[in-house]
Amino acid sequence: MSFATVIYDKHDATALVTLNRPDVLNAYNVQMRDDLAEVFAAIRDDSEVRVVVVKGAGRAFCAGADLTEFGSAPSPAIARRIRFARDVWGLVDSLRVPTIAAIHGYAIGSGFELALFCDLRVAAEGTQFAFPEAKYGMIPAAGATVTLRRVAGLGPALDLLLTGRRIDAHEALRIGAVSWVVPPTDLETLTNRLVSDLLTLDDRALAAIKTAVKQGYDLTLEQALHHEGVLAARLRGR
Repeated sequence: MSFATVIYDKHDATALVTLNRPDVLNAYNVQMRDDLAEVFAAIRDDSEVRVVVVKGAGRAFCAGADLTEFGSAPSPAIARRIRFARDVWGLVDSLRVPTIAAIHGYAIGSGFELALFCDLRVAAEGTQFAFPEAKYGMIPAAGATVTLRRVAGLGPALDLLLTGRRIDAHEALRIGAVSWVVPPTDLETLTNRLVSDLLTLDDRALAAIKTAVKQGYDLTLEQALHHEGVLAARLRGR
């Protein structure tokens, strides 16, 4: 599959999605939205894929929305509709297989949001993270007000979203926004090791775990435990 802003490679059971606008630090534009929508839909429908890796070409993971497009909309509300015209974020969140974000350079705005929708996040030392939308009179339009709170907690989420300040990879690790920080030269090595480890595990069990965690978050404890029990019983009865 060939795309203008994304490279999609499939190696056996691993899908590798590379954001590919390196001249603008992989800024997220309408074309990238459309390309990613096609890529993630293809991954969703491909029963052979068991792990997904998302990374960026060049010097960054993704430096955020391309303000020459999204920032020129008549209002933040219209900008939001443009970005959700094809639901990339929902597609990533709906994938049954584990997703890994391999992050380096910059994960700003939309780039940070895309990483938060992935299940596992590995960051290279020196990576910068931020949500600067408030400085432009906007709010994050791809779920950060929900996902960052769920990942890092209320205090850190309000800190980053209200101030727009940048944090480095080690602070992202401290607040739980990423799970591993490694030297840049080790980013690919650790990512590949995670992929290899996940491929040794039962894919139905991994899918059930994702379902239990994500759907159980919004349930009462009693409801979540019941839901977990139903999923466990289905695995035992296969």
